[in-house]
Amino acid sequence: MAAIEEGRICVKKMGKDSGEEVTISKIVDDNFVMVKDAKGKESKVSIRHLEPTSRKA
Repeated sequence: MAAIEEGRICVKKMGKDSGEEVTISKIVDDNFVMVKDAKGKESKVSIRHLEPTSRKA
């Protein structure tokens, strides 16, 4: 199982949105991904700030 892949649901573990579930929408490079939150807002996040779950969207 690839932990960081498009469609994977993750939990943010750092920042003002810590604890929020997000979905990986695009892999930018080895260190960053684009994620969408429940409201549909998309943002660039470091993969070090994400905790992958076993669920996929």
